[in-house]
Amino acid sequence: MSRTLCLTRECLGMTTRIECVIRPLNGDNGLWTLLCAAGVSGAQPSAIKVQGPFHGPFVAEGVLDAIAECLAVQGYAVCEEPQIWRLHMQGELRKLTRPRQSQAGSYALQPES
Repeated sequence: MSRTLCLTRECLGMTTRIECVIRPLNGDNGLWTLLCAAGVSGAQPSAIKVQGPFHGPFVAEGVLDAIAECLAVQGYAVCEEPQIWRLHMQGELRKLTRPRQSQAGSYALQPES
């Protein structure tokens, strides 16, 4: 199975699109995540969902396979067009992997003399 997937479905004259990609999380810890973006083709995605983390890419691929099977039953078909929402999913991945900012303020501790 590929680590990317694009599915589309025609409904009431509109094309609904779902793009999925499997990516490693930072840190060389063996954790991977599955990101899915959905919306109307030709527009911005209306939703981005994240699944995981998974221990290894093959576990994430199994989840992607299961999602693809469920969507095929709902009328979605594989689309060979290039992914158009890669940057949106890359931004979501950055949110997941950036280091947590500490909530430290600018406090000056002055012990009593």
